[in-house]
Amino acid sequence: MRSFDEIFAIAAERKGGADTLNAMLEPPLGAPDLARIPDDRWLAQSTKCIFNAGFNWKVVEAMWPGFEDAFHGFDLGQCAMLNDEDIARLVSDTRIVRHGGKIRSVQENAVFFGELAKEHGSVGKFIAGWPDTDYAGLLVLLKKSGSRLGGNTGQYFLRFMGKDSYVLSRDVTARLIAEGVIDKEPSSKSAMAAVQNAFNTWHEQSGRTMKEISRTLAMSIG
Repeated sequence: MRSFDEIFAIAAERKGGADTLNAMLEPPLGAPDLARIPDDRWLAQSTKCIFNAGFNWKVVEAMWPGFEDAFHGFDLGQCAMLNDEDIARLVSDTRIVRHGGKIRSVQENAVFFGELAKEHGSVGKFIAGWPDTDYAGLLVLLKKSGSRLGGNTGQYFLRFMGKDSYVLSRDVTARLIAEGVIDKEPSSKSAMAAVQNAFNTWHEQSGRTMKEISRTLAMSIG
């Protein structure tokens, strides 16, 4: 496995130099800023990522004001109380993308996030307090306890919210394979542990955030 400096050099050569690459590496939010994000915004962004999955993101974005109205501004309490009758009504609501399973995930994730907020003070405080060195563990939690938040959906959700994170995109995965960290797209517990260990090593070498490392890996390929 190459050092981070070696991979950074590959990416810098592809992107026009170290200064240009560094300018492209936006930092994640700090823990205090994450902790201040209201609970409804976590539910809103998770919903947007769920509806984006396998669909045209531009369509979802254009319809987003309708989503906000249909789901009561993503208030956790109101969304957690959605019942079968409400969901049947929403399946026919032309303001949103009418996908029954994804609509139901809003109710299920409202319950999940509500439990986190009750136990930790807010969803933001919980996410902010999760150690970056065990980001893989956070992804497991989202997959097991959330609804439709596994795989890239959960990764993009956390990235868009500002959590320090890596996204296992096609290019990042290709670099991890090239470095011998994994031999295919990671799906097993052992493969995800190997990915986390590699990111932790590169973090220790460079002092860079997980997001900066992830973006560097991606740009070393694409």
